[in-house]
Amino acid sequence: MRSASCSLWPAVGALCLVAAAAYAGPAPWYYWRSTLDGARVCAQTSPGSAWERDSAAYDGPGCQPRRKVLIVPMR
Repeated sequence: MRSASCSLWPAVGALCLVAAAAYAGPAPWYYWRSTLDGARVCAQTSPGSAWERDSAAYDGPGCQPRRKVLIVPMR
């Protein structure tokens, strides 16, 4: 006979996956340069085998820096 604790393992596993997904952030954006013709493109992952990364990571979408938001307290 199975104990009650064995039936809880699938629920514990699902809870761990949900918790891990909550901490996941968006992937950074990079400029990629074609080794064939030198064309540049902005993407989160490599467009293919003939492409090499050509910039540091950008936090904002579309190879733009993350926007700075100013919060001004009201009086």
